[in-house]
Amino acid sequence: MAFTPRVFSGIKPSGDLHLGNYLGAIRRFVPLQDTHETIYCVVDMHAITVWQDPEDLRRRTYEIAAAYIAAGLDPAKSIIFNQSKVMEHAELSWIFNCVARMGWMSRMTQFKDKAGENSENVSLGLFAYPSLMAADILLYKATGVPVGEDQKQHLELTRDIAKKFNHDFRKQISAAGFEGDFFPITETLATGPAMRVKSLKDGSKKMSKSAESDLSTIYMMDDADMIAKKIKRATTDAEALPSEAAGLAGRSEAENLAGIYAALSNQTVDQVLAEFGGKGWGAFKPALGELAVAVLSPIAEEMKRLVADRGEMDRILRDGADRARAIAQPVMEDVRNIVGFIR
Repeated sequence: MAFTPRVFSGIKPSGDLHLGNYLGAIRRFVPLQDTHETIYCVVDMHAITVWQDPEDLRRRTYEIAAAYIAAGLDPAKSIIFNQSKVMEHAELSWIFNCVARMGWMSRMTQFKDKAGENSENVSLGLFAYPSLMAADILLYKATGVPVGEDQKQHLELTRDIAKKFNHDFRKQISAAGFEGDFFPITETLATGPAMRVKSLKDGSKKMSKSAESDLSTIYMMDDADMIAKKIKRATTDAEALPSEAAGLAGRSEAENLAGIYAALSNQTVDQVLAEFGGKGWGAFKPALGELAVAVLSPIAEEMKRLVADRGEMDRILRDGADRARAIAQPVMEDVRNIVGFIR
């Protein structure tokens, strides 16, 4: 069976958006809307696997949708919606809960990291959410997903669930009139190198909304002065910048700042160091601050404008959900038939 080239991805509204979300995910979404059918979701159902203040959840859901648009996603080209508006996600997730094996879920390293020694007290949703992630993707028969390193294991699980469903229900899939597989074996999409942004205060840790110091993280809603301040106060070492990337080995903070400059300027790290090699941080940090403000401030201003216009945001999310549901409902009708539910 030939599948339509279709992309699905989403961001969880469990914290304020930051530079790592932009460079690692959102910016990489934009070019795909010109080559594929693209579906970009705010995965609010995933967010509640841990406690969320309801008002914060709503605010962050609007902010992520606004960030998609402010960064260049066109609601006329891409389907943009929040997950909870299309309840077929939950329905297919339950069916996948009955396809996936406990052992598969138990091996998910992200669950182990998040649960830690408290695994008996976390929600069932946190344990089973990779099944919901598989449903998010396969509900639309997405053929590709742009994912970061931390999500590759979950995409492998999605592939395993699709293979097992296709195998277990092979006879019923054929009887329903489908040649070959019902669900695609979704591939990872490469859209250029993903920038793994580290903390501005500790280059050994990733940039995070839960960092101890607010100066560690550049948030997408930060104004120009705050962006410049955070870069100015970023931790560095005493050495000048090297002339090539190999010279950054063992210098995590320097490597992080050079990488951020490269990503924001659409250059390689070697190209950046060809310009700044031999120069000190007194020259580099102001240049990085100026670049970051130039790139991020227009996005922040557009995000603020969109978030303030709830009527327009509700219209966009409602339209996106209608378009998503138009794809999802026929798929679920076929799944119900295949697994033996009375229609």
